Formats: sequence, structure tokens, C-alpha cells
Amino acid sequence: MAQTVATVGTSTYQKIKRDIIFGALAPGAKLKLEALKQRYRASPSTLRETLNRLASEGFVDAPEQRGFFVKPVSADDLREIASLRVLLERHALCLSITNGDTEWEGNLVAAHHKLHLMEQRLLGGDETEVETWKRYDWEFHQAMISACNSANLLSLHATLYDKYLRYQMLVLTNRGAVAVAEHKAMFKAALERDASRAADALEAHIVNGLEHTLDAMG
Repeated sequence: MAQTVATVGTSTYQKIKRDIIFGALAPGAKLKLEALKQRYRASPSTLRETLNRLASEGFVDAPEQRGFFVKPVSADDLREIASLRVLLERHALCLSITNGDTEWEGNLVAAHHKLHLMEQRLLGGDETEVETWKRYDWEFHQAMISACNSANLLSLHATLYDKYLRYQMLVLTNRGAVAVAEHKAMFKAALERDASRAADALEAHIVNGLEHTLDAMG
């Protein structure tokens, strides 16, 4: 029974978090328990627990005695998220390149191949699988840093990445061939075990994505 409750809680958490990241629950929207209960088929206690967890991670605001709201967005917040992502992901990437073995290389090659194929489809005008594209993008970045040997670092990075992704999904614009070239440069430098070049390429990729998103936000 406890396992079933835990599974329902995890499923509800994943669904609500996904809807916040992908914009189905709009920034600043009030999260009313009755409406959420109908939408996610979850009990009020499960929903409160989920919303408190999302509040602790920075996806939901829970002002005293006023209920729950989707975290608003702002240019300053995005800049801070991008800055922290550069800090953490650069460090994790350098550690991963130092520690990575043949299995790490194989996983990285596979992740880049999947992403590159999806990027080619996007360049060809097929935008029917945006969520799959973003998942492959995440898998590539995660594969790059997966050998950093720090569970805490990977966990913090995953949360930051999701916050950054929420802003990207808000404006949903594709940087096209430029982003494809940036991924390729990071990938090549990582396989060649050039940590400094890979980290610089990664930072440029994140900063360019930040500027692009800020421009799209107006």
C-alpha cells in the first residue's frame, strides 16, 4: 500500500512539474486544489505534498496563507539561472572528461547521435516532436557530465536545467544551425578530452541560448 501511495505521489509530481515546465500551467497561475484534483486525479493530501515539494525546488510559490501559485518568470531570474547553470555544468563537465571511461564515451556518442538526427529534422522544418527534441537535448547534456562522480552535483544541475528549459519553452524558438554547431563543438572537444575547450564551448552555448531567449521574451 505504501508503495502504491509513493508511486501515485511521484506520478503526480512528475505530471505537474512537466506541465509547469512546458507551459500548460502558466507562470503566476493560482494552483487551486479542487481543479488540480480533477485534472490529475490525485487526493488533496498528495497534491499539497507535491506542491510543497515543487515550492522547495523553486517551481511553485507558496506565500503564507494564500495558497499555491506557479512561479512567475522574469529576465533577472533567467539570467541568474543561466549563470548558475554555467557554474555547475562547466565544473561537472571538466570532472566528467577527466573521469569518463569507454562506457561514458559510448553513451555520449549515442546521445549526440539521437540529438543530431532530431536537430536535422527541425532544420528541415519538422517541429512535430518538440518535447522529444528537448528530451534528447537534456540526455546529451546529462551524458556529457554523467561521469563527474557527484550525485549532489547532478541533482542540482538537473533542477537548474529544468528551470532554464521552462523559459525556453515559454518562447519556444529554435536557434537552428547555430545551436547544432555548438553541440557538435562541445561533443568533439569532450571526446578529444579537451576539458578547457569543451567547457568554453558549453558556456558559449548557454550564454547564446540565454540571449536568444531574452530577445524572444522582449
